[in-house]
Amino acid sequence: MPHRRCAERIVCLFCLCGLPACGQTAERTRVTIVGEAFHINGRPTYQGCVWEGRRIEGLLFNARVVQGIFDDLNPETVGQWAYPDTGVWDPDRNTNEFVAAMSHWRSHGLLAVTVNLQGGCPHGYCSSQPWINSAIAPDGQLRPAYMQRLQRICDRADALGMVVILGLFYFGQDQTLVDEAAVVRGVDNVATWLQERGYRNVVVEINNECDLGYEHAILQPARVHELIQRVQSYGSGDDRLLAGTSFSGGALPTPNVVAQSDFILLHGNGVDQPQRIREMVARTRQLPGYRPMPILFNEDDHFDFDRPDNNLRAAIDEYASWGFFDPGAGDYSSGYQCVPVNWGINTPNKRAFFCKLTEITNTAVTQRGLNDACCDADPSARSAGIDAAVPATCGAGLPAALALTGIIIGLRRLK
Repeated sequence: MPHRRCAERIVCLFCLCGLPACGQTAERTRVTIVGEAFHINGRPTYQGCVWEGRRIEGLLFNARVVQGIFDDLNPETVGQWAYPDTGVWDPDRNTNEFVAAMSHWRSHGLLAVTVNLQGGCPHGYCSSQPWINSAIAPDGQLRPAYMQRLQRICDRADALGMVVILGLFYFGQDQTLVDEAAVVRGVDNVATWLQERGYRNVVVEINNECDLGYEHAILQPARVHELIQRVQSYGSGDDRLLAGTSFSGGALPTPNVVAQSDFILLHGNGVDQPQRIREMVARTRQLPGYRPMPILFNEDDHFDFDRPDNNLRAAIDEYASWGFFDPGAGDYSSGYQCVPVNWGINTPNKRAFFCKLTEITNTAVTQRGLNDACCDADPSARSAGIDAAVPATCGAGLPAALALTGIIIGLRRLK
């Protein structure tokens, strides 16, 4: 009888973790949208999760980590990004360290990362950008080295059950494309690249903050919906690419963008009052063209996670997802944008966010306890502990490797 009860519990653990039945192969990660909710592999994200009376199920907590494939093709500026230990810049090291950190982020409840083919300002906030950082060449062709790095990120996200919010253009870099035809060609080439590789865990952000300084008219608010529609034309049904675009901090999308988008991207930069976050979401739902669809912030440089009210909490109050943006200082320690980036959870700001996310998403952690697991300074310091961290009741799209670890932990507790 004890063995039978143990076997029954093992079967239950398999059901909870969403593992494939015997004889089946694990499916690739697939993100879909049902009303205002995101689903992964047919189930709402954070399934069943409620935090302080607020519904978490269906949200997509994310981080702005846009420099995951960063490089600088300008020999006059590339020296700015040198690693302190080697004195040189290494784009492959940057991506390798990014990929190594992803399981640590995922183990604390993060389900999405925003990466951009033209990055973001490597100084955090910029007035001019003399460097050249673009996966899309001047004629709209894709640069192989960039795309190989992107593939490593997309593959790892796929294995972890994570979503990549893939930005295509960034103001200050779009002018490296020679004309509008090159912009359109670049969009087509990226969409084709995603389709040919079968990525179903990637959603497209045409450009970061389309209302700021883009040279090409088709990347500006009045016409950017044309590119959203173009991306959406690739695939059909659940295999169709999902797309939208973002506006600057505190701004609301234009009706043409709302009407065409699969999801709404908002930014909280410059929004110092949490109540304004609530108002942004409420007003977005009243815009012409809006119908039930997810609203998510994928850039907000406000923290205050220990205060009774903050931008993250305000977004959740209005059933909107929220994205962590910490620019840092280019010291290979702070932030997730200034280059070179330390992709670990290694500073007070980063630890505060991931600890709060662990709490909100009801993420189970190692047997050593919540604070030890989520506030650890360096993911490389205890990789075994990281791999043992799995979501408890919020495990939609949980990859098999993490789920198996959960089973092992569960069996130990049966002794």
